Amino acid sequence: MRIDLTGRTAVVTGSTAGIGYASAVGLARAGARVVVNGRSSEGVDQAVERLRAEVAEADALGVAADLQDAGGAARLVSAVGEVDILVNNVGVYAPVPFEEIPDSEWERFFQVNVMSGVRLARGLVPGMAGRGWGRVVFVSSESALHIPPEMIHYGVTKTAQIAVARGLAEHVAGSGVTVNAVLPGPTRTESVIAFLQELSRDHEDLSELEERFLAEHRPTSLLGRLATPEEVASLIVYVCSPQASATTGAALRVDGGVVRAIP
Repeated sequence: MRIDLTGRTAVVTGSTAGIGYASAVGLARAGARVVVNGRSSEGVDQAVERLRAEVAEADALGVAADLQDAGGAARLVSAVGEVDILVNNVGVYAPVPFEEIPDSEWERFFQVNVMSGVRLARGLVPGMAGRGWGRVVFVSSESALHIPPEMIHYGVTKTAQIAVARGLAEHVAGSGVTVNAVLPGPTRTESVIAFLQELSRDHEDLSELEERFLAEHRPTSLLGRLATPEEVASLIVYVCSPQASATTGAALRVDGGVVRAIP
């Protein structure tokens, strides 16, 4: 199957690294014009340069905007104009005991993980519907289904993303716009590697850290390893494709089998 997104413009939030960057690369390889987003101009510029080096003749540009507040989302919407694909990937997480999570952190997580996608969809989806074609993806997590006790606030926001995606899919039903949530499992991103290294014991290498993390925190994994960002991005790119025209309102897992459920 050859995915061709030539002539389409895709915005991927939080795309200077990790799953977001891998998704931007995948969409560019499929021919889409890709808008890379991050908080700092320096980070965005570096990611765009790297993407152009990896994908010959990639049509990529960067927009620096902090999506934690409404002003950042408005700046991004204004900068990109007409968009065909929106990948709401930006997110934050942190393991914190429930009793130690202040209201301010609950609010910050909700603003970044949920409201950023709500605001961007509100600004960009009507144009997609008016043109009769569009793809919206909320990058949620298996933590939406298995709320992690070490970061309950994160899991709650990821569940909320699935609800927003489903409701929005019903709102634009029959318009040619599809809306889905993609649920990655543990993934070998830069931030996860840094997190694992913080947990490291003496003389443990990365493979040992991954093995211990899965055994202690995700023992139901069928994959038996962390997924790569590219593996997760492959599903995201497919969901953004013309071939995925009958997939909408879905919560699609790319979790390595962590969630022990049949549907």
